[in-house]
Amino acid sequence: MYVVATPIGNLQDITLRALAVLRAVDVVAAEDTRHTAQLLSAHGINARLMAAHEHNEARAAAQIVDRLAAGEQVAFVSDAGTPGISDPGARLVAQVRAAGHPVVPVPGPSAMAAAMSVAGFADTAFHFVGFLPPKRGARQSRLQALAAAPEALVGLKVLDTTDAAGNPLFREMIDATRVTQEATVRYVWLNRATNKVEPKVSYVRKLGQYVVGVGYSAPRASADDARAMLDRAVAVARSEGGAQAAARFNDRRGEFVKDDLYVFMVNMESGRFEAMGMNPALSDTDALGLRDAAGNALVAEMIARLQKADEATVDYVWRNPVTNAVENKRSYVRKVGTSLVGVGHYLE
Repeated sequence: MYVVATPIGNLQDITLRALAVLRAVDVVAAEDTRHTAQLLSAHGINARLMAAHEHNEARAAAQIVDRLAAGEQVAFVSDAGTPGISDPGARLVAQVRAAGHPVVPVPGPSAMAAAMSVAGFADTAFHFVGFLPPKRGARQSRLQALAAAPEALVGLKVLDTTDAAGNPLFREMIDATRVTQEATVRYVWLNRATNKVEPKVSYVRKLGQYVVGVGYSAPRASADDARAMLDRAVAVARSEGGAQAAARFNDRRGEFVKDDLYVFMVNMESGRFEAMGMNPALSDTDALGLRDAAGNALVAEMIARLQKADEATVDYVWRNPVTNAVENKRSYVRKVGTSLVGVGHYLE
């Protein structure tokens, strides 16, 4: 099977080899047969077409494998550019290869390469992320994480660059060294190798007009770690009162934000966050409307359970706003006066 790149705007932006392949094959599998028919007609090619798009990719792949097994030659094209790059095709290519048939690329137009060629970047390193999430919140979170790509930071002002939770980590590093010469800063970072958001810790030191730091990926906490932190948090809430406890829970450099653990506190009467260690900006915002990836009213369920008992364990599925991946979490919650105090940890 030939994977053929097609024009991304101008119908003349197609290689001689691509035209030769499209003329020679027995069938052209296309993302949109009507769109591809116009391209073929413009170049005087009369080819048999079949549909192969994201909604029928598995069925189309089986048909293409059958055709290849019968000795036919097949070309696969998307609407524009190189198939499989932010376009349908990956599953099709995988099934054809799994069936033992060769897959031959016919290179040509690529929107990514075209954009980079006129960008004027001296450094050739870049990240291609494809289409961003359609919803505004998820898209903003994704952009925040992408803004922190190492290649994108060199030479740029980074004071307002945020981590994957929206916290200005570099500003926090600089502010921390104004108080003491050395400091520890915790944040969450998108690991591009695994496409997962992971907790990180950086040790920073002020040297003249510079702040120098070294960071490492923090390990994921265990259930015992989460319960131990909850024990300490409850003790603080009972001894110091809600307001002082909330301030300590919101201190991202304090003892109640460690690795991927943090304390959250909700007023059970108003349904509003009193503290959110991972993102203190959520304090005094509505918590009752928070839902997990399955659509369950997460905090409302926690409060309902604490109306029947002094403590509870709640399992849920959490959609990471940066990677869009669904992860299993468990939170331990306890009632302290009119407040819910909780700590959660990942189950995988």
